[in-house]
Amino acid sequence: MSLYECVVIARQDLATPQVETLTEELANIIISNGGQVSKREYWGLRNIAYRVKKNRKGHYVLFNVDAPAPAVKEFERQMSINEDVLRYLSVRVDELEEGPSAVMLSKNQRDERPRRDGDDRPRREGGYGREGGYSRAPRATEGGEA
Repeated sequence: MSLYECVVIARQDLATPQVETLTEELANIIISNGGQVSKREYWGLRNIAYRVKKNRKGHYVLFNVDAPAPAVKEFERQMSINEDVLRYLSVRVDELEEGPSAVMLSKNQRDERPRRDGDDRPRREGGYGREGGYSRAPRATEGGEA
């Protein structure tokens, strides 16, 4: 079976118990089609970058799924029919992350996590540039020289 991460955005006018019921229904679709849901995270009511079906906010839920492709296809089909689901995205991954996702970690905990590329250098405080400030590109003069 394949591993997937799926994020679902539900309508903002749903109550939290209704969102929990929706996530149970979606998880049951995967389970009934021979898969399993290893993790469910409710990220809360968050702002959306742009208006989607007249909604500026949405309830975000993350699923970690271990299921065959037809089960995920049915999962996505059911979400496209459901009026409470604004958007969804399913991504096939090589391995599922253990523990809380990056969204659930606080800022300090995110900084302490090792980098994915294996780089163990300490992270720089502040913005860009040598002193931590933001650098500007040199301005061009009238003659075209910097």
